[in-house]
Amino acid sequence: MFSKIIQPGVEIRPVEERHALEIYSVVDAHRRYLRDWLPWVDATTGPDATRDWIRMGLEQFASGNGFQAGIWVDGGYSGSIGFQPIQWLNRRTEIGYWLAPHAQGRGIMTAAARALTAYAFEDLSLNRVQIQCAIGNHKSQAIPRRLGFVEEGHIAQGQLLHGTYHDLVMFRMLRSEWASLRPDVGTVH
Repeated sequence: MFSKIIQPGVEIRPVEERHALEIYSVVDAHRRYLRDWLPWVDATTGPDATRDWIRMGLEQFASGNGFQAGIWVDGGYSGSIGFQPIQWLNRRTEIGYWLAPHAQGRGIMTAAARALTAYAFEDLSLNRVQIQCAIGNHKSQAIPRRLGFVEEGHIAQGQLLHGTYHDLVMFRMLRSEWASLRPDVGTVH
């Protein structure tokens, strides 16, 4: 499974069932902040719900449909990034991510998304990676923009969040586009 040091003290690596309490604790500590844009937060009611998510990610990996990984900052769990199920017939996937507020503003998520995009193209030979963000979620939209993803358009009412539909913006990167970018694309200075 994918594991990579992306910055000094920052690593992307698999989550295991033994991490359930730590992951739940981070989600619970930042619940009010995270629920603004993430529909799954309210369903994360305890370590058992988190353990179910971890098992789903491990099954996803075992079946060859991507994975879910933790982002560990200075040894502590600080967020998640992963592939939504890979569509092998069309050779495409979607990256989803979140990061706790204490780890933001350091280029961590940009580096993590860059690493997963490179992995998708260079190791999995996929042709398309996409990222969807709520229209109002400017922090999330900044990630694909920094990496040179192309904004393709909007998906009307593409996300149901707390009983209200929200429009999404769709970003994409094609394998041919990634290959033509400078090696330092998205580098945080």
